[in-house]
Amino acid sequence: MMPTMNRSRRDLWLFWLFALLILATGLGLRDPWPADEPRFALVARQMVESGNWLFPHRGIELYSDKPPLFMWMQAALLWLTGNLRIAFLLPSLLAALGTLWCVVDLGKRLWTPKVGVYAGWAVLLTIQFTWHAKKAQIDPVVVFWITLSCYALLRHLWKGPDWRMWALGWAAAGLGTITKGVGVIALLLLLPAAFASLRGWPHVRVHARDPKFWLGPLAFVAACCVWLVPMLIAALGNGGTDYRAYVDDILLRQTVTRYSDSWVHQQAPWYFIEVVLTNWLPTVLVLPWAIPAWRRRLRRRDARYLLSLCWTLLVFVFFSIPSGKRDMYILPALPMLALALAPLLPGILRKPGAQRLLLTFTAVFSLVALAAGIAMLTSDPAFERKFMDGRDAHVAIGLAWMFVSAGGFGLGACLWFGRLRARHALVAMLTVLWLLYSLIGAPLLNDGSSSRGLMRAVGQAIGPTAELGLVGWREQQLLMADRPAADFGFKRDAALQFDDALAWQRARPGQRWLLVEGKAMPPCIDAAHARDMGIANGRRWWLLDARAMPATCSPHSAPEPDADAR
Repeated sequence: MMPTMNRSRRDLWLFWLFALLILATGLGLRDPWPADEPRFALVARQMVESGNWLFPHRGIELYSDKPPLFMWMQAALLWLTGNLRIAFLLPSLLAALGTLWCVVDLGKRLWTPKVGVYAGWAVLLTIQFTWHAKKAQIDPVVVFWITLSCYALLRHLWKGPDWRMWALGWAAAGLGTITKGVGVIALLLLLPAAFASLRGWPHVRVHARDPKFWLGPLAFVAACCVWLVPMLIAALGNGGTDYRAYVDDILLRQTVTRYSDSWVHQQAPWYFIEVVLTNWLPTVLVLPWAIPAWRRRLRRRDARYLLSLCWTLLVFVFFSIPSGKRDMYILPALPMLALALAPLLPGILRKPGAQRLLLTFTAVFSLVALAAGIAMLTSDPAFERKFMDGRDAHVAIGLAWMFVSAGGFGLGACLWFGRLRARHALVAMLTVLWLLYSLIGAPLLNDGSSSRGLMRAVGQAIGPTAELGLVGWREQQLLMADRPAADFGFKRDAALQFDDALAWQRARPGQRWLLVEGKAMPPCIDAAHARDMGIANGRRWWLLDARAMPATCSPHSAPEPDADAR
């Protein structure tokens, strides 16, 4: 008994060591990258600088695309650390570690400590999970709230009641909802639980007749009111049209309308099947063995599988209904799928067929990385040209050696561990790949991806005492500017931005410069006084002093069709 306990403890500590190594490495080594990271980081920084935390702003405009909870977290960590490079990534890191803890602990409680560790590995090694955990998007935090809600609800529903966990589950769903509206999907777990309870499946009860049942809905409402009540009081009490539009947009258009009548990211109904088969590698490789085993356990009326698998299926259905889809939408389903896989993994990983498949995946993945690196060093592949616009040549060389190193190490791991220990080769290859990306790849790509390089060059060009205005800007330009920059709206038409920018510049023509995105340039610009600042984030940028705009030039003139090609 004692050796088994020591082995379980060792496996648990080893798992957390690898989790920290993979997820935390690289923290503080890069700036926010588009599309979403600079937006949230900019909003958070403006909260700290302005003291207005209730209503997020993007430049001079209200930002109503998402509730502010995630940006509150970034802002609070920025206020505590004083370092944006660290603060903007910390919420995702903490949320990912929290998600892993929920999965590991729930696996231990429903089955054994060994199952909990296997569930953690199944989540950690999934490419999509780690990729998003190392980015500063809302989704890792939403995944945590949803997973925490499922964790708490399952502790109540399975061999309950546990009314504290019941209230926590609903409260976590509420916090997930004010992080991103879809946080409420955690409560879909009650549907298979109700089915199992009504059909008399062992150990599952909803306890709906107990008066304490209503602690859950009350906790959900209370959690939502943390943001909703002060926001509505302030917005409706203000009386301004901008604030009323903010309320309409965030409560209706960005939730109900976006779900029922999506206007962005149009995809086919089967899109998430493609996502799972690609982004959820290597975890989904064991599904051919898991599906028959799940069928046998469901026939035995094991509600642990029913609850986790049915909830996963309901999440897929929920996100497949609207036409607007993005790959990360389905990520909340991964932890519960991993939980259903974990009890089966020890047996599956002993099967020769599964071992061969894992070893083949590791070898092919490594060969692709090695081939990509060699191609970048010896030729000019199309995939390299695509992302090298606006970047120095040394970036490509550094990335090439990163791919060569990762691929070579992966092949070496395959030879060293062999078929019987294929899972060790897989862990070794993915760990080294994430470490190399975090320590080499991301820092190399940072200047071009974050616009830090562009804004550094702009600052040097205009001098330390000049003022800067932005037209047709993206969030990364305002965030990375080396001085407070004037903006003239984000969603406004570029011609209207240019009109206000000219008035601003002409008030102090010798001191003020405009950084303009190429497609926002009117054709009457004096090219002799327009400085080409190169390409950043796929767009060409121009720096204009007051002489570049003749007095007769109208900012409402149509842009040149190929302004980026100048």
